[in-house]
Amino acid sequence: MRDIKNIQPLQDFDWGAVDVKQSYTSEEKEKLQQAYDKTFGTIGDQQLAEGTVVAISDREVVVNIDFKSDGIIPAAEFRYNPDLKVGDKVEVFIENQEDSNGQLLLSHKKARILKSWGRVNEAYESGEIIKGYVKSRTKGGLIVDVFGIEAFLPGSQIDVKPIRDYDVFVDKTMEFKIVKINNEYKNIVVSHKALIEDEIEAQKAEIISHLEKGQVLEGTVKNITSYGVFIDLGGVDGLIHITDLSWGRINNPEEIVHLDDKIKVVILDFDETKKRIALGLKQLTPHPWDQLDENLKVGDKIKGKVVVIADYGAFVEIIPGVEGLIHVTEMSWSQHLRTAHDFLKVGDDVEAVILTLDRAERKMSLGIKQLMPDPWINISEKYPVGSKHTATVRNFTNFGIFVELEEGVDGLIHISDLSWSKKIKHPAEFTKIGEKIDVVVLEVDPENRRLSLGHKQLEENPWDVFETIFTVGSVHEGTVTSVNEKSGAVVNLPYGIEGFCPKGQMAKEDKSMPKVDEKLPFKVIEFQKEAKRIVLSHLRTWKQEDENRAKKENPVKKLNQTLEKTTLGDIDVLASLKEEMEKKEN
Repeated sequence: MRDIKNIQPLQDFDWGAVDVKQSYTSEEKEKLQQAYDKTFGTIGDQQLAEGTVVAISDREVVVNIDFKSDGIIPAAEFRYNPDLKVGDKVEVFIENQEDSNGQLLLSHKKARILKSWGRVNEAYESGEIIKGYVKSRTKGGLIVDVFGIEAFLPGSQIDVKPIRDYDVFVDKTMEFKIVKINNEYKNIVVSHKALIEDEIEAQKAEIISHLEKGQVLEGTVKNITSYGVFIDLGGVDGLIHITDLSWGRINNPEEIVHLDDKIKVVILDFDETKKRIALGLKQLTPHPWDQLDENLKVGDKIKGKVVVIADYGAFVEIIPGVEGLIHVTEMSWSQHLRTAHDFLKVGDDVEAVILTLDRAERKMSLGIKQLMPDPWINISEKYPVGSKHTATVRNFTNFGIFVELEEGVDGLIHISDLSWSKKIKHPAEFTKIGEKIDVVVLEVDPENRRLSLGHKQLEENPWDVFETIFTVGSVHEGTVTSVNEKSGAVVNLPYGIEGFCPKGQMAKEDKSMPKVDEKLPFKVIEFQKEAKRIVLSHLRTWKQEDENRAKKENPVKKLNQTLEKTTLGDIDVLASLKEEMEKKEN
């Protein structure tokens, strides 16, 4: 460190030449401040301004905006402009006139963005056609640089026809229209397709105006869907519905055509208003029905493949484009309601018999059960009346059971022919569907294909025996199984037979009424063999005994009373009467 003591003052320094003391009045200072401020431009924070480049270094660019100090901008913000030089005019954004260090803060990047958004909004509102640079590919479309801002070009907005390879558009400059702006999220959507749609609509109208039904044109397969194929006819699209691609049935249009195929099509119909054109491909070839063997007739056997199946039947393709229907009722001789899926499936090769053939209407019905003998032929010989068989329970009705003796041969067991003794309200109480049951043929009707069957007839009629057991006046022990307050009670008697006790015959000796599961004696007061009905009475079992006792006691008592009143001349006559009555009583 230098020694301050050794520093000597200048001997010849003229202190009088220095005006150490100088002062201004407040008015003079105000005038000087105003004059100084006029030397700067009027600026404010968060504004755009134009400046002049005054210096450039590797890291910074100094810009003068006519302010009291220059602003410094990172050189990276000018990377897009490698030719920048001193003296160039540039747009800047004033972030802060003076930061904590007294520095003017500027941004060239923000100025470009703000100016670009203004330009974008103007183009959107006016519908202006702008140019953009395709930067890269992204999911669902492309990224486009528009005025220095990234915009999204959806794949569906690249062209009027579907684009499969987006990469061919990268690094290209194209024209666009701005179709959507989201200022909140700073999103821009552009479209190239919108530029050519108006021109295409005009082309469509021109092309459609010259179309005629039946006209054959050449087109290119543009798109394939599950329901048809779109064909480019040179500026206008037409649709070939899947049913118009081939006379035969197909599952996918790609079985017939492929993308970019050039094919000939015929115009089936068109709508000038909706710009829709219906095309056909199969119509360019002869109809298969015209090529069907002329010698085919009803009763002939043919072979085919099942192409469609439904509950009601199956469609069999004889040759491509010619199909016949096998209705489910023609698949089996059985009368049961079933579905065609139980007999056939798609892809099956089948042989069938032609049942009907209408070449004019192009319809054909087929049958496969006709390949098997009709089970109802000689049915009376196979199932004579009185013969016994084992059948399968197939269906229930309120009046009986339908059973199957063999495939195609059904019969009915009436509910009254199920049991001799048991009253059955519904067949489900007696058996189950799918179970085996023994039957006897009661009646055969070949003309109407009906068999009347019985099950109880396998045993002798027990009512012939019951008639000797349950005689009128006989008493039997029974169990009350059900009670109806209005009509009476059902009573289970020996041998599993049921009887009915009317309400007026139910009273017990203690005046109470019988209850369910109560065992009591019952007297048979009526027996109907044909109706299989037994009417019972509990009342008479105890009331009759009282009457009998009265009858036994009263004649003797009455006779004694009479004897007391008679004369001796009447004694002989009364004695004889008494003896006779006692014999009858014994």
